[in-house]
Amino acid sequence: MKRTFLCCLLIGSQSCFALTELTAYDMQVLIEKIGSSFRIQTSFIAPVSQCEAYAFLTDYEDIKATPGLVESKVRKRNGNRVTVERLIEEQVLLFPIQLRSEVEYTELPNQGLNFIQTKGDHKAYSGTWRLQANEKGVLVRYASSITPDSVIPAGIIEYFIRNNIRKSFEKIAEEMERSRETLSLACR
Repeated sequence: MKRTFLCCLLIGSQSCFALTELTAYDMQVLIEKIGSSFRIQTSFIAPVSQCEAYAFLTDYEDIKATPGLVESKVRKRNGNRVTVERLIEEQVLLFPIQLRSEVEYTELPNQGLNFIQTKGDHKAYSGTWRLQANEKGVLVRYASSITPDSVIPAGIIEYFIRNNIRKSFEKIAEEMERSRETLSLACR
């Protein structure tokens, strides 16, 4: 899934950081530190159909909606399994970050995705995207567990999370809405 690797950058050093006030797209974000890993949970409502949201998530090579994503290439397809190679470049305060990964996605048509990093710059990275139709469009739920392998100070990573995670997922929701016309073609 093309937007999932973005969340690799969204890791903090706090034991729990939650943003639960409702905003555009009814965005909710929860970050928990569990040992050396982090659990990220995000949900939002996108004003698109379930099929359109699924088409958006499985357009693995589209990089325009993910801040920092500079390359995303499908390397292998086998049934409902897709292997994607990604490169993210970000500037976090004065620290340049470049993260490479190979992620295997298991597609669950119109329901979501499961994913796991098979190679890359994190010790571990895995999670899910789930889609559920409702009266406003589709409820999009993202959950991941990330175990970083970084030389960047924990305080810098926390700063990045506090200032970027909500904006990153809002950008994804906005791009889903903006792309609705194109996405609807994939659902015909």
